[in-house]
Amino acid sequence: MRKLVYYIAATLDGFIAGPDGADPTGPGGFWTIPDDYLQHLIAEYPETLPGPARQALGITAEGTRFDTVLEGRHTYEIGIKAGIANAYPHLRHLVFSRTLSESPDPAVQIVSGDPVTAVQELKEQGGKDIWLLGGGTLAGALYREIDQLVIKLAPLTIAAGIPLFGRAAAFDPSTWRLTDQTALGSGALFLTYTRIPAEHEA
Repeated sequence: MRKLVYYIAATLDGFIAGPDGADPTGPGGFWTIPDDYLQHLIAEYPETLPGPARQALGITAEGTRFDTVLEGRHTYEIGIKAGIANAYPHLRHLVFSRTLSESPDPAVQIVSGDPVTAVQELKEQGGKDIWLLGGGTLAGALYREIDQLVIKLAPLTIAAGIPLFGRAAAFDPSTWRLTDQTALGSGALFLTYTRIPAEHEA
């Protein structure tokens, strides 16, 4: 069965964005991407780079991890404001929103129903794993459906912002097993955690 993977950049103090929710690596963002970080993305996660970046870098690799990307409306609107209606044309692209009436791009599917039900249906379909891009609100709603976390841990703190699972997530402890790790010279860490099923938790 396909896995739902929350593949996300986070600060040392657990935030995925500043208080305004803007892209931390975008124009005016608080984190400038180091070269070794970018090279690691190109080598290991080429499908997670946006279409314009892939084109600029000459990346054509399909990638082996994901063929579907999920994001919430607020995260999707970051691209819209930048003039990009579909940042991932090489992936099946679903946006969860109860307010968007139609998609700005015919290749982007708007899902207005329950995200948990939608993800459970996606998991039953064939294909590669499903990338949960974010934001925190959608990750919080899908918390129990997440099978794996890939945290791109940035060597910085910001003290306040949007937490990994959003501001409205309920208290719900879960145990994860570290199944892969990569440390880069720039100080960034790629940490992969696989959920331990509740019946196996200590």
